[in-house]
Amino acid sequence: MSTAPASAPGKAHPLTDATASEATLRRFLQGLPGVDAVGLEARAAGLGTRSIKTTAKAHAIDLAISMIDLTTLEGADTPGKVRALGAKAVNPDPTDRTTPRTAAVCVYPDMVATAKAAVAGTEVKVASVATAFPAGRAALEVKLGDVREAVEAGADEIDMVIDRGAFLAGKYLKVYEEIRAVKEASGPARLKVIFETGELSTYDNIRRASWIGMLAGADFIKTSTGKVGVNATPANTLLMLEAVRDFRAATGIQVGVKPAGGIRTSKDAVKFLVIVNETVGADWLDNHWFRFGASSLLNDLLMQRQKLATGRYSGPDYVTVD
Repeated sequence: MSTAPASAPGKAHPLTDATASEATLRRFLQGLPGVDAVGLEARAAGLGTRSIKTTAKAHAIDLAISMIDLTTLEGADTPGKVRALGAKAVNPDPTDRTTPRTAAVCVYPDMVATAKAAVAGTEVKVASVATAFPAGRAALEVKLGDVREAVEAGADEIDMVIDRGAFLAGKYLKVYEEIRAVKEASGPARLKVIFETGELSTYDNIRRASWIGMLAGADFIKTSTGKVGVNATPANTLLMLEAVRDFRAATGIQVGVKPAGGIRTSKDAVKFLVIVNETVGADWLDNHWFRFGASSLLNDLLMQRQKLATGRYSGPDYVTVD
């Protein structure tokens, strides 16, 4: 199977005609199979009950650590906090240098340069939320300026939010064209497209948003900002994994998935990894194609990793407080 990256603006694929106009895009999206909500949730719940043995669990914990976008997105973020986050991403457990580094640190655009300096010389990426995160309520030029600021400061990845108001009003082509514009403004940076699934109301809407994002050139599709009541769930992540699987089958283009918000424990992370393995397989089981958006998840993974290695939990000072 092909593992080609998501398409850049202007690059044709077999579904290009679907986005020729508002009418053709609407017909395409409405022609997608309806989501069986009961079946989807039952399958996600069933996969979440799978147990894994100790050796497999140790591998899963290390894999999950390597997939984290270690995140701070608060109005009170300071350069010192971002530098500490970068240091933790590079060296999550100072007592055990075999601990994997996280995939990235994720910050606001004005903190990109600070984060970049903190992870310099390592493979840890710097991701930046943009496009008037988290609400996305701004003019397109303001959003594109947000993106360009982050990229010029050194961001390796851009996490954009879609215009949920436009989507829910049925203005699908507007959403598509905005993603295309952000993709172009992102230049060499990989683009993650956030749907805010908790605001899309239905699984059918999540499926349609997934396809709009992929058709527009997203490198990743992402569940949520972490700023609303309902964020990543096993069911909505399963649905998005099915979408990237079907998109690759139709186009040969592979797109990543990033559940974000509400994933706090090792047990949760392992459940998501099982869903990935059983839905799309090994091709997505690395941090180039699957990420966790999280701030507190890393601490629990480190505690569980230490427990597997020594047979006991360390004291409360074993991991730093985020």
